[in-house]
Amino acid sequence: MLLLTKTSSVKTFFSPVVCSRLYRGLSSKSNPSEKEAEENAQATTPMDPRVLDQMLPYMTHFYGNPHSRTHAFGWESEKATEDAREKVAKLINADPKEIIFTSGATESNNIAVKGVGRFYKEKKKHVVTTQTEHKCVLDSMRVLESEGFKVTYLPVNKNGLLDLKELESVLTPETSLCSVMMVNNEIGVRQPIEEIGKLCRSKKVFLHTDAAQAVGKIPIDVNKMNIDLMSISGHKIYGPKGIGALYIRRRPRVRLDPIQTGGGQERNIRSGTVPTPLVVGLGAACQIAQEELPNDEKRVSQLANRLIEGITSQCSHVILNGDAKSRYPGCVNLSFAYIEGESLLMALKDIALSSGSACTSASLEPSYVLRAIGAEEDLAHSSIRFGIGRFTTEAEVDYTIAKTVEHVKRLREMSPLWEMLQEGIDLKISKICVNVAIICKSRTATYYVKDDSELQEHIDENEKIIEKYHRKINEIFQLIKENTANQKEIHWSPIALDFKKMEEEQKRSCMEKKTQLMTNQQNIPEDKGVYL
Repeated sequence: MLLLTKTSSVKTFFSPVVCSRLYRGLSSKSNPSEKEAEENAQATTPMDPRVLDQMLPYMTHFYGNPHSRTHAFGWESEKATEDAREKVAKLINADPKEIIFTSGATESNNIAVKGVGRFYKEKKKHVVTTQTEHKCVLDSMRVLESEGFKVTYLPVNKNGLLDLKELESVLTPETSLCSVMMVNNEIGVRQPIEEIGKLCRSKKVFLHTDAAQAVGKIPIDVNKMNIDLMSISGHKIYGPKGIGALYIRRRPRVRLDPIQTGGGQERNIRSGTVPTPLVVGLGAACQIAQEELPNDEKRVSQLANRLIEGITSQCSHVILNGDAKSRYPGCVNLSFAYIEGESLLMALKDIALSSGSACTSASLEPSYVLRAIGAEEDLAHSSIRFGIGRFTTEAEVDYTIAKTVEHVKRLREMSPLWEMLQEGIDLKISKICVNVAIICKSRTATYYVKDDSELQEHIDENEKIIEKYHRKINEIFQLIKENTANQKEIHWSPIALDFKKMEEEQKRSCMEKKTQLMTNQQNIPEDKGVYL
C-alpha cells in the first residue's frame, strides 16, 4: 500500500517477506504443489522488495531528467543517478567514473566487443573469445568478422573450462581484445578470470568479461582480476529489467568507439536519457547483493546440493554438465539419459525451468554450449537447467526433486533404449540402432551406421536386436509421420528424434550413402532399404 503525504512524497510500507511471496505467487499458506515452483534464476530473478521500495519515489515524485541541470527536478534525479553509480562501482571495487549505464548486459556486450575492436582496428585487428559465450557476444564477433577482423573462437575442455596455454598461444601483438564469460549462463562453469586477466595484461590485450551471471553472486574485484571491461545485468541480481551497466577501466585507459549516436550522455559512450528509476533500482540491487552475498552464497550452495543429491540418489544415468568444482552452485545443468529434455520440460510445466537444449520446432540441434564441451548428442538433447536463487525455498526444491524423479522414470518407461538397457543389452549395440541410416530387410541383416568399426564387431548381435525392435522402430517412425502437425503432444524419445532427424537429413544424401554401402557390402539387395 502507498501513503501520499501533503508534500507529495511517496513512502512505501511493503513487508519484504510478504512482497517476496507475492512476487513468487505464493502466500504464506500456499503449497508449492498447488502453485508454480520457480527455479529459473539464470533467465531472470524476481525484484527484491527493497529494490522496488527505493525505485517508487523516482517513478512518481522525483521524475526529473537527470541531464537537466537548471532546476531542482533535474538535480534530484542526477544525484540519485550518481549515488546508484557509486553503489554499482562499490560492489566490484571500481571507480564510479568507470561505470556506464546501459539497457542491459546484451547492450554492454555489444558496446565492449564492437567498440574496442573498431577503435583499435588500424593497428590491432584480431579478437579472441570462446565457443561457449553468450549469443550476443558471438554475434558481435561475427559482425567484426564481416568488417574484416580475424576472430579466434577458442574451444573449451570437457569440463567447460578454458585451457590457459591454448589462450596464450593465440594472443598476438595484433590482438586487441579477449572476451571470456565469467560464469556460463547455461552450465554454471566459472572461468579462471583472474589468471586470464594476468595473461591478457602481460600480452597487452584488453580483457572483457560478461559477468551477468556472476555479479552479486560471487565476490568480484576488477582490479585484482585485471578486468578491463565487464558487463552487468540488473534483472539477474533481483533488480529491474531494462537496465545494466558496463565497467570500463580508466587506468590503463580503455578506448572504444560508441555504437550509437545521440546526446552524448554517459561520457559519449552510450547516448540516451538515463532512466533514473531503473538506475536507482540497479544501485539498490547492487547494494543489497553486497550485504547479502555471504548468506546468499551459503544458502544457494546448500539448496543446489540438496537438489543434485535428491535427484541423483533416485535416478541413475544422470550427468552433471560442466566442472563439478569450478562453478556457480546456483546453476545446475543435468542431462537425463534415455529421455528428451523437451518432453521432461512439458511434463514439469508447473515448475519454471529451462532446457539446456536450444531445440525449437524448426531445429533439432542441441545447445552449442553442450556441443562445445563434447556432450553426446542424445545427452545434449536431454539436458535441463535448474536455477536456484535468493528466494528459492526448500519446499520448492523438494517439490522439484519429487516431480523430476517421477517424470524421468515415466518417460524412460516409454523409451526403447531404456528397455534395452534394462534387459542388459550392450549400449554400443543400442547406439548402432539409434545411428541407423538405412535398415535393409534382407535375410543377412546388415546396417549402414556412422561407425563402421562397430558395424563389423556387432553385426551378428544386431541381427537379433533389430529383429526384436524393428517393429517398435517402425511404429515410432509411423508415429512421427502421422503427427508432424501436432508434435507437442508427443513425448519424443531419443530414438524417435534421431529417426526424425535422419528422415530430414537423408533426403539429400541417402543415395550417396547407399552407393557407398553397396560398395562395402555387395550382398545387400538394392531395393530393400527403408530410408529414414
